[in-house]
Amino acid sequence: MRRAAGAIVGAVAILAACAPLSACGSSSPGPNTLILYSGQHEQTTENLVSAFEAKTGITVIPRYNDEDTFADQIIAEGANSPADVFYTENSPPLESLQEKGLLSPVDASTLAATPSRFNSPQGDWVGVSARVSVIIYNPSLISASQLPTHVSQLADPQYAGKLALAPGETDFQPIVTAYLHVYGKAATLTWLRKIYANASGHIYAANEDIADEVNRGEAAFGIVNQYYWYRMRAEIGAGNVHSKITYFAPGDPGYVIDVSGAGILKSSKHQADAQKFLAFLVSKQGQEIIASPGFGANQSLSFEYPIASGVTTKTGETPFGRLQPYQITIAELGDGSTAINLMREAGLL
Repeated sequence: MRRAAGAIVGAVAILAACAPLSACGSSSPGPNTLILYSGQHEQTTENLVSAFEAKTGITVIPRYNDEDTFADQIIAEGANSPADVFYTENSPPLESLQEKGLLSPVDASTLAATPSRFNSPQGDWVGVSARVSVIIYNPSLISASQLPTHVSQLADPQYAGKLALAPGETDFQPIVTAYLHVYGKAATLTWLRKIYANASGHIYAANEDIADEVNRGEAAFGIVNQYYWYRMRAEIGAGNVHSKITYFAPGDPGYVIDVSGAGILKSSKHQADAQKFLAFLVSKQGQEIIASPGFGANQSLSFEYPIASGVTTKTGETPFGRLQPYQITIAELGDGSTAINLMREAGLL
């Protein structure tokens, strides 16, 4: 999902988000009804919501937008927000709301379903699923041996015109934050300016665009989260896939795990039902939906990794326990604001 590039854009996005939602900041749902702000993919959310409603009799009304647009909207709405639950693709928007005291503590039993390293350090949101950054490449344009093995190499001149990026996607922020964690601000800004130059002509709005363009041979390689490739393969068929994915070197700051999570707004008038929804997301039933991607009922099409209740993915992806990412904590990933500011300074946003 993408973050608005500036304060004016953010304000317009918030107004646009509220315009079709008559309840935006003006009314609350009735009893046994939750308003869900979702920055997650719609099919993932819809299947989780349908199963939760069938199990509990509680109605959930999902509203969709970029997760950072929703985070800004929640801050602007304050105590008048109609939302009860916020469900994101990445941890920084939740951390941003937690820092501002806008989230309620999650029940201890719900937090216990997910390994603690994937939850809010303060216990104000729970980790639901995960994904990992990969290199997607087209072997007809670049061989595996020619690919970078370290994210720092994306700045090398040999990749000019070959690299594809979607810097406005919130998925890219953790990579920038990890790079910053290793190399510091000055080096990160220099790196961002160089990769911006190398990606000239291949800057896209969304990771789906990168996957499609690389698969069609319009770009040699790009950086996405792994599930975009698996989902594309499911949608267009394996015979139409001309790209592959690979990882940066083990422990490289370009090799990052992102956590999707959910939190309850402190302003919600339906705290008990909202807690039930979070508990469902990390329950065996909820996690099995995430673990079973496809196009049917009780299938999420997410190809993300389930991380709670001991459930593992049913796809042919690299098992989650065998991934070798850069070790960075949820707290160190923070709210993403420094990464965003550096990308703006470098001209990427």
